[in-house]
Amino acid sequence: MTITTFDAFSRLSINDISRISKFLHEYSGEFTDTKSAIQKSIMYAAKEVPGLGGYVFIMEKKQEILGAIVVNRTGMNEYLAENILVYMAVKTEYRGRGIAQKLIEHTIKYCDGDIAIHVNKDNPVIELFEKQGFKARNIEMRLVR
Repeated sequence: MTITTFDAFSRLSINDISRISKFLHEYSGEFTDTKSAIQKSIMYAAKEVPGLGGYVFIMEKKQEILGAIVVNRTGMNEYLAENILVYMAVKTEYRGRGIAQKLIEHTIKYCDGDIAIHVNKDNPVIELFEKQGFKARNIEMRLVR
C-alpha cells in the first residue's frame, strides 16, 4: 500500500478527480456532502479552479483506492488554520486496519502550518483525530442560505 500525494504540481486528471470524488462520496458515510461539493474541493486542491490549492492524499493497493484525504489551503494563519482537512474516507472493508491513521500522519507531515477539521459532533472519527493530537477548539455555527 502506498500513499500518493497530489497538489498543484502533480496534477490530477479529470478521471482521477471523478474517481476520488466518487470514492469519498461513497465511503464518507452519513456525514458527507454532495458529490459536486467533494469534486469542487478536489479541484480547488489541484488548482483546477482559482485559489491557493491544497493536497489530495490517496492510499491505494493495486490501483484500488483504500482511503483518501482532501486538504484545502486557506491562506490564513494565527487566527484560522493554514489548512483545512475537508474530506476523509476509508473503504468500509479496510476500516480498523490503520489506514486512516497513516493518512492523517502523512497529512500532518506534509502540510505546513496548522490543520483544522470540521467534524460532526456525533461522528465517531473524533477519537481518531484526538489520538493524532487534534483538539476541539471551536464550534462552527453556520447560516445556510
